[in-house]
Amino acid sequence: MTQLKTTINTGSEEFRANEAHYRGKLDELHELRRAQRIGGPKKARERHVAKGKMLPRERVERLIDPGSPFLELGDLAGLGKYEDVPPGASIITGIGVIEGRQCMIIANDATVKGGTYFGMTCKKHVRAQRIAWQNRLPVITLVDSGGAFLPEIANIFPDEGQFGSIFHQQVGMSGDGVPQIAVVMGPCTAGGAYIPALCDEIVIVRGQGFMYLGGPELTFAATGEKVDAETLGGGKMHSSVSGVTDHLAEDDAHALAITRQIVSHLGEISSPRKTPAAAIPPAYPVEDIHGIVSRDAKVPTDNREIVARLVDGSDFHEFKPLYGDTMMTGWARIHGHEVGILANTGVLFVEAALKATHFINLCVQRDIPLVFLVDVNGFMVGREAEQAGIAKAGAKMITAMSSARVPKYTVITGGSYGAGYLAMLGRPFQPDAMFMWPSGRSAIMGPEQAASVLAQVRAQILARDDMTWTPEEEEVFKAPVRKEYEDFQGAYNFASNLWADNVIEPSETRDVLALLLDVASRRPKVETNFGVFRF
Repeated sequence: MTQLKTTINTGSEEFRANEAHYRGKLDELHELRRAQRIGGPKKARERHVAKGKMLPRERVERLIDPGSPFLELGDLAGLGKYEDVPPGASIITGIGVIEGRQCMIIANDATVKGGTYFGMTCKKHVRAQRIAWQNRLPVITLVDSGGAFLPEIANIFPDEGQFGSIFHQQVGMSGDGVPQIAVVMGPCTAGGAYIPALCDEIVIVRGQGFMYLGGPELTFAATGEKVDAETLGGGKMHSSVSGVTDHLAEDDAHALAITRQIVSHLGEISSPRKTPAAAIPPAYPVEDIHGIVSRDAKVPTDNREIVARLVDGSDFHEFKPLYGDTMMTGWARIHGHEVGILANTGVLFVEAALKATHFINLCVQRDIPLVFLVDVNGFMVGREAEQAGIAKAGAKMITAMSSARVPKYTVITGGSYGAGYLAMLGRPFQPDAMFMWPSGRSAIMGPEQAASVLAQVRAQILARDDMTWTPEEEEVFKAPVRKEYEDFQGAYNFASNLWADNVIEPSETRDVLALLLDVASRRPKVETNFGVFRF
C-alpha cells in the first residue's frame, strides 16, 4: 500500500481557528454525555441505592470483564424530548465483553422515571436487539422497569418498532439461536413481564425482583383477591413454585455473577472469518482532525487528510485515483481489519458514482466490509449532468450500495444532503451502524438552499397575483425556514431521534469501527444478490 502524505500546516492560523472551534463542539458533546451518564435526579439515585440496589451503570460495569471496552449505543436518544428525562431515554444499551464473549447489554435505568418506557425507549431497545440479531450477539437484559409511560401510548403500543416489536424480535432471535438472558433486578409488570419470559434463562433477585402480569392492586381490582407482591410474583415463588425463573440470586452482585456463569457456558466463541493483521497506529495524530475539519460549512474539508488519520499506518491502496476524483475509493486497515473506504472529496458526478459502483462490487466479491466517510452536498445537477445520465449513474451506485450484504458502516463527518445522504449509505439503507461527528449535519438540503427554494416558490405565487415583495420581506420569510433547517440538520437532533446510533469524537472513530468490525467478522457470511444495473 501507499502511505498518504499530509500537506497540513498545524501551525497555521486557519488550522488553529478550526481547532478552537472543534474543541468547543467536543466540550458540548462531553457535557451531554455527563448528563446522560449521571442518570436520574439525586433523590431518585439515593432511593435506588437505599433499597440495596446497584446503580444501573454499576451493574453494567460489574457484568462486563474488568478493563474491557463498552461501546454504548444511543447515548443521546430522546435528548430534549421529555420533561426531566436526561439523554438516553431511561435505558442503557451497548456492546460489552462478558467472559471473553461480545454481548449486547440492555439495562433499564430505574432512576429515570422508574425506568418506564417512552416511545424513544422502545425504539432504542428495538435498535439494540436488531444490532444483536444481525451480529448473532447474545443479549443480556437487566430488567428494572415500571413498564410503559402511559401518556406516550401512541408511541409505545400500536405500531411496528414499538414495545410489541421487542417481543417479536425476541422470538425471531431465539429461532435463529441467538442466546437471551434476563436478570430481573426490580419490578417487571404487565406486558413487560414477557421480556424475561421470552428469554432462554432468567435470573431473579430475592426480595427485589418481581414478575407479574397484574400487580397486587390490579389483582385486587380484577378479582377481589388480596395478595402481597412477594407471593404474587417474587423471586422465591417463581424459582420454586411457578418455574418461571431459573436462578434465584440474593442481591445484584450475586445475580450478575450467576449471569456471567451462564454466559461462560454458551458454547465456543466464533472465530473471525479472516485473521486481522497486526494493528498499526496512523502515521499522523488523530487529534489533527480537529484542526482539519472546516469550521465554515461553505468550505469543504479535505477528506484525504481525514483518511490519513484513521487508517493503520496511514496506508491506503487507492482505486481509480485519476477517475471520478470527487469520490475517494480504496482499501485500508483499521486495527488490522481490512475495509473498503468510500470518502467524498466533492459533489457526486457521473464518474464518481460509476467508480463507487465498481468499487462496491469488488468489495462484495472479496467479502470486505465497507466504510462510508460522508461529507457531500449531493449529486451534480444541471443540463450537462442530466444529459450525461446522472440519474442513471446515481441509480447504479444506490443499487450497489443497497444490495451489498457485506458489513457496512456510515460516519458522517461533515454535511450529508439530499440524494447524497441516501447514496452514501444513509439510515434508510440500514447500515450496520451509523455515527456522526459533532461536525456532522444532514437534511434534504442545506438551510440557505431550503430558504431560497421556498422563497422562489413564494415569489412565483405572488407574481401570479401581480404582487411583489421587498428584499426585507423576503428575508423575513426566509429566516424561520433557515432556522428550522439549522435545527433539524444537527448531529444531536439525529442522535436524539436515533437516526444515528451515536455522536462520537473523531479520536474515537478507529476504536468504535474496530470493535464493530471484529463483531461482524464472527457472524456468518451473507451472499449478495445485486439488483438490476441500468446501462
